[in-house]
Amino acid sequence: NFPHEFAVGPNKLALEYHFEPRSPKDGVTLTVPVALLNQVPAARCEWLVPGLLKEKVKALAKSIPQRLRHKLGSLEEFAAGFCAAVAPADLPLTEALRRYVRGEFGFELPPDAFRPDSAPPHLHMNFRVLDEHDRQLDMGRDLAALKREHGSRTQTVLQEERNLERYTGWTMGDLPELMEIERGGQTLVGYPALVDEGDAVTLQVFDSPEKARELHRAGVLRLLAIAFRERIRDLERSLAKDVVLGPLKAEVVAAALARTFLQDALPGTQADFARRLDEGRSRFTLIAQEIARTASGILAERAAVEKNLNAIAKTFPGQAEDVKQQLGRLLAPGWLARTPWERLQHLPRYLKAASLRLDKLRTDPARDARLAAGLASIEQPYRREAAARARHGAPGAEFEQLGWLLEELRVSLFAQELKTPVPVSVKRLAKLWHTLRR
Repeated sequence: NFPHEFAVGPNKLALEYHFEPRSPKDGVTLTVPVALLNQVPAARCEWLVPGLLKEKVKALAKSIPQRLRHKLGSLEEFAAGFCAAVAPADLPLTEALRRYVRGEFGFELPPDAFRPDSAPPHLHMNFRVLDEHDRQLDMGRDLAALKREHGSRTQTVLQEERNLERYTGWTMGDLPELMEIERGGQTLVGYPALVDEGDAVTLQVFDSPEKARELHRAGVLRLLAIAFRERIRDLERSLAKDVVLGPLKAEVVAAALARTFLQDALPGTQADFARRLDEGRSRFTLIAQEIARTASGILAERAAVEKNLNAIAKTFPGQAEDVKQQLGRLLAPGWLARTPWERLQHLPRYLKAASLRLDKLRTDPARDARLAAGLASIEQPYRREAAARARHGAPGAEFEQLGWLLEELRVSLFAQELKTPVPVSVKRLAKLWHTLRR
C-alpha cells in the first residue's frame, strides 16, 4: 500500500503514481508548490515509497563490486531483510545501507561502493513543481537543480525570524527541528541553525534543511572550538613549530573537531552537545595528532609531484597543466578541513598516482595522450557542470561522488599498480555521467 501524501512539517504534499509493473518509466511523482520546494528533504526522497523500496535496494546492492557483493548472499533476501529492519529516515539511502551492512554482516562498504546509475529512472523520485495558481512550473528528477532554479522565494520571509543575539556556548536552549511561520495563508517551514560569526554564533532560520545543516555544522564547530580553546591553543603552538604543518594548524584543528565530535548527526539540543563534549574530550588530541600525520604524508607526496612537474613542464606543458589542475582541486585552500576523513586517507594514493603518471610520460607520451583523451571526455564536461553548480549551492552527494570516482579513474588509467577500491573505467563513468545529466 502506497501512502498518498508526503508530509513536510504541517504541510502535506501529494504523491501521484504513474507506476505500472510492465511499464515503469514514470515511477512516483511528488507534486509540490514552489513555496514549499526547499522544504522537501532530498535524503528522504531517496527512499521513494514502500512498494518500490525493495526493488531500489536490490538494484543498488547489485552495483556493489563483486568481491564485496558476494558477502551479502542472495540480493533478493538482502533487500527484503533491509526493508523489514530499517525504517525510512532523513538519511541518504546508501548511507543507511552501509550502516545495515556494518551491523548485520560485520564489514565496511566504501562510500562509493554503490553506483547511483544502477537504479533505473523509475526508481528515482520525480518532482512536479506548481506555481501559486497550481499550474506546472517545472518537472524533473534532479531535486537540487529544481531548488536552485526556483527555491529562493521563501528565504526573505524566514530571515525576518533570525535572532541576532551572539552566543559563545550552548545557552540558547534546544533547537526545534523546524519552525512554522504563517504567511499569506500558507504555513512556511523554516529550519533553524547556529551560524558561525567568528568568535560566537547566532541563531537563524533557513528555507531548506540542506542549507541549515551545512551552516549549523560550522556553527557547532565554532562552539566546540570555544569550549576547547585552551587545548586548541596548545595544539596550535605545537604545530606552529613544524615548518610544513604550521600553515595548516587551523585546518588540523577543524578536521579534528569534526572527526571527534560530529561523526553522528549534528547535535540539536543542549544535552546532546554536552554529552559529545564529555565523550570526545579524551580523544580529541589523539585524533588531531593522527590527522596531522596524515596531512604531513599528503604534503610529502605533493612535494614529490611538484618536483616531477618542474622537470617535465617545458617538454610536456599540456600534461603538466592537467596535473597542476588536479593538485589545485585536491589541495585547494581549506582542503584539510573540508575533505571528509574517509576521503582524506586516499589523497596520498591519488598524488602518488600523479607522480607515477609523470614518470611514465617520459617513456611513452603517446600512451598518456590516449588515456588522457578518454579521461577528458568525462572530466571536462563534469568540471564545467561542477563550476556551474558551485555558483548556486551544494552540487549534491551523487554529483560529488562522481568527482571522487574521476580521481579513482586517474589511478586506474595512469597508475594501475596502485589499485582502486572499486572498479572504474571510462565506460562506467560515462554511463554514470549520462545518468546524472538526465
